[in-house]
Amino acid sequence: MLRWVNCVVLLLNVEIIGDYIASYLRAADLLLDVLINAEDPLYSVIRWPRAEMHIRMMVMMTQTLKTIVSSYHDYDKNSRLCPLPIGQLRSRQRHQSRIRNLVVAIAALLISTTVWLSLVFSDATTCCFHRLKDWESSPEFFSWKKCISHHRAKVTPLPVLQLGITKDHLQNGSSIIEQEGLTLKHIVFGIAGSSQFWKRRKEYVRLWWRPNDMRGHVWLEEQVLEEDGDDLLPPIMISEDISYFRYTNPIGHPSGLRISRIVRESFRLGLSDVCWFVLCDDDTIFNVNNLVDVLSKYNSSEMIYIGSPSESHSANTYFSHSMAFGGGGIAVSYPLAKALSEILDECIERYPKLYGSDDRLHACITELGIPLTWEHGFHQWDIRGDAHGLLSSHPIAPFVSIHHVEAVNPFYPGLSSLESLKLFTKAMKANPKSFLQRSICYDHAQHLTFSVSLGYVVQVLPNIVFPRELERSEITYSAWNGIGQRNEFDFDAREPYTSVCKEPTLFFLKDTGREGNASWGSYVRVRDKNDFKKRILCFPHFPPLHNVEEVQVAVQPLSKNWHLVPRRLCCRQSQAGKELLQISVGECGKGAFSSVY
Repeated sequence: MLRWVNCVVLLLNVEIIGDYIASYLRAADLLLDVLINAEDPLYSVIRWPRAEMHIRMMVMMTQTLKTIVSSYHDYDKNSRLCPLPIGQLRSRQRHQSRIRNLVVAIAALLISTTVWLSLVFSDATTCCFHRLKDWESSPEFFSWKKCISHHRAKVTPLPVLQLGITKDHLQNGSSIIEQEGLTLKHIVFGIAGSSQFWKRRKEYVRLWWRPNDMRGHVWLEEQVLEEDGDDLLPPIMISEDISYFRYTNPIGHPSGLRISRIVRESFRLGLSDVCWFVLCDDDTIFNVNNLVDVLSKYNSSEMIYIGSPSESHSANTYFSHSMAFGGGGIAVSYPLAKALSEILDECIERYPKLYGSDDRLHACITELGIPLTWEHGFHQWDIRGDAHGLLSSHPIAPFVSIHHVEAVNPFYPGLSSLESLKLFTKAMKANPKSFLQRSICYDHAQHLTFSVSLGYVVQVLPNIVFPRELERSEITYSAWNGIGQRNEFDFDAREPYTSVCKEPTLFFLKDTGREGNASWGSYVRVRDKNDFKKRILCFPHFPPLHNVEEVQVAVQPLSKNWHLVPRRLCCRQSQAGKELLQISVGECGKGAFSSVY
């Protein structure tokens, strides 16, 4: 008799759970249909992915539960059709009791897990958690307001009237600046750093930072000890806590969240007379004179996003070909920074799977509908090894920045990395506008080609090489991922010469300075390991200018507006002595139809 009572109770429990699950599944399917057919585009775009994830998760879990219960129902039915002896009956009852308890436990676990996941991923919970973090640091004990959906509230566009007022205000301020001219005082730098590396990398910032002329901050995750001379560097700011943002990328680091918010935190400082926010890393070198020239081409009262993609095709494919890489520098106009300050936190919550800071910033700027303005003087430099091929073939555009200076070999032979960068920036300051610009000229009598990269190297090739080939970067380096093939780079590149008889003779910069408006540079010959091979294998043709030990280059100043319509520079060479060669470099004359002499 007891057995039959237990069976009836068990059947009732199974039927009740089955009915509950069926109702649950019907409600979930109905809600899915409502979301799919939603007429509100904002609701369907912003809310649909998260709601779909929640509901499909619940449907999957409840379907699993229903399968378990159905299996038990079939099992119990079969047991009733086959009666057992009394001894086995009691054992079977204890076994059924354990199974019943297991089913109830699994049901409770699945239902509680579903509820927990729904709470974790709900907008209301995210909102309240954010406000809890704010409330912990607030002096007001009960300052909470009603939690409104983060994403929907922030994605709603600003009223047209408000945008118009903001734009007019910026245009009035911008017109005054345009009349007076853009200066470094109108630019705020946000330098992303790490307290772990700052002691070493601050020496790179010291090379280009002008404490009396520039504004900006170095943003670290925690405070560091101040040392002598640090007052000549940008002030240090500690980034806000980012622990309440989600980060799910398996190979990245959450510091990307902190760095992506630098533009927002810099804007909220409320500095006056700001036209541009420039973001970079602490291992970036800037030519700030050219930066001002480049930014002055644009109307800072509009939303503008300036920078450059990576040199690596793989990196651009992984992230985006239309994304500015932050190491090379990102320039954000004031109106765009203002818009980002209002939406950034809510925006980056929608992209927890992204890798770093640049892609998060790009994603949010893309939501605003602003494209990348590509300036070829910003260099991410996702390369390793010998950077000679890039330094000696700079594009015909003002040089603005380079990044990853620690990842490449020293620029000049015989110097350490920091010593090379000091000479590099010395040449940059001597003539910033023409720094690294290319000039090509020929000695037809001796069948020689001279390729001058101002501030870096003079190359003398033992034959006539046309500009189309010389403007291609010689691959002396590899990409960040170690690949060194031509198709890995998103620019014109060429393989190094395989014959030692075609290799150029190199004269590297040794010293530089200014005399009046003009600048000068002294370039000395570097004996390479193939000199002896050239004398043997290239006989009877000796290496070019085998007696010349120094090349002196005089550079005439460029016009004020050269950066607006740049052109490759012209040069003339003359023999000043047995061991000295002189080259004069300057803008091509207006009547010159070719820069090849």
